[in-house]
Amino acid sequence: MEEARRQLRNNSTSAEATLWKYLKNRKLDGRKFRRQFSVDNVILDFFCVTENLCIELDGHDHFTEEGMKRDEKRDLYLKQFGIQVIRIENKAIWNNLAGTLAEIRKHFKTKSSTVT
Repeated sequence: MEEARRQLRNNSTSAEATLWKYLKNRKLDGRKFRRQFSVDNVILDFFCVTENLCIELDGHDHFTEEGMKRDEKRDLYLKQFGIQVIRIENKAIWNNLAGTLAEIRKHFKTKSSTVT
């Protein structure tokens, strides 16, 4: 699992790399996000432990009937761990980054800019 996470980190999509610039080092309202984080046997694109929030960036494969069924099953599995999943289409990073960051903020449980 560690090797798979490492490969995903080293071969991130351009959308993931762009979003990571705004999430890393507690840049988004003081929340610490982790990239390619494992929960059981599932690797999450981005995960904030304090918010129990997963952000998944989705490309075109996720918008097929099969992809949507697979994502629904995965999201329900993660819900068993109390994890809320936000799915964001890759193109939203390019077309509306500010709106995307605002949407992520809406899912924070606390509105404080300092979270420990």
